[in-house]
Amino acid sequence: MTVLPSASSEFASTESKRIRPATSGPLGRLTARLRTGPATLPAASVGVLLVVSLLGPFLAPHDPYLVDLGNAFVAPESGHWMGTDDLGRDVFSRVLTAAPLTLLSAIAVVIASNLFGVAFACLASLLPAWAGSRLMRLCDVALAIPPIIVAMAIVAVMGPSLMAVMIALSAAMWPGTARLMHTVLRETSRTSYVEAAGLMGVTPGRILLRHILPNSLDAILVHASLEVSGVIVMIAGLSFLGIGAPAPSADWGSMIADGRDFVTTAWWITAFPGLAITVSAVLFSLLGDALRVHLDPSLEGK
Repeated sequence: MTVLPSASSEFASTESKRIRPATSGPLGRLTARLRTGPATLPAASVGVLLVVSLLGPFLAPHDPYLVDLGNAFVAPESGHWMGTDDLGRDVFSRVLTAAPLTLLSAIAVVIASNLFGVAFACLASLLPAWAGSRLMRLCDVALAIPPIIVAMAIVAVMGPSLMAVMIALSAAMWPGTARLMHTVLRETSRTSYVEAAGLMGVTPGRILLRHILPNSLDAILVHASLEVSGVIVMIAGLSFLGIGAPAPSADWGSMIADGRDFVTTAWWITAFPGLAITVSAVLFSLLGDALRVHLDPSLEGK
């Protein structure tokens, strides 16, 4: 005698097949498409930039902190590819030495702010609607204040240092991530595979961690890539104002501040650190745009 499967077993089998691909997450799709897509070049460029930044202090041809007043204001030449500053320090060596300080600090700020923002959004999603709504109102209040103002206020309390800048920017930028992630989580929670998991008796916490969150990280990957460029500019801006890495640490922002009085006579002191900031910010922005296209195939060709 043939035993026919029950309706519930057929439903569970069908829905489990629909839910299973959700666990692959965006990283698997991104890795598969990065091999041949247009994001290959931006990703490779950012990779080269990060490698150079890590090796920068070892590639520097001169001591970035050596003061040689006899070689002050030397224009770019073979011995000093980017010239020297007002204290005779090699600008090229200082740009290379400042690269890991700025780039790695920016990446650390983005990781910290995104982790906290995602955790906050997940908490708001798990709480009852009225409680989650009140939590998100806190994000709205924080978003009304420009991050650079919040960062300057925190640094003023903690004292000028690179660590204070990183903490301040992380505290100032998480509300944007939380608001974005909360919106994405709500949209993902309305999909059929999430509703099917709820009908199968899966707990809300497990649904969030296993199905909703992995399928919502696409937006965070794009958001984080684009956010790095903004953080690079903000770190340089705070250093330019004198509340970043203390002297004599090489920092792109402080290098521009040191050369602002000599723009007309020694343009290279500010031009090359400014060029490093611009190139780094543009490369991360291009990577974010490329990731957005990769993770949303409907945007290809636009």
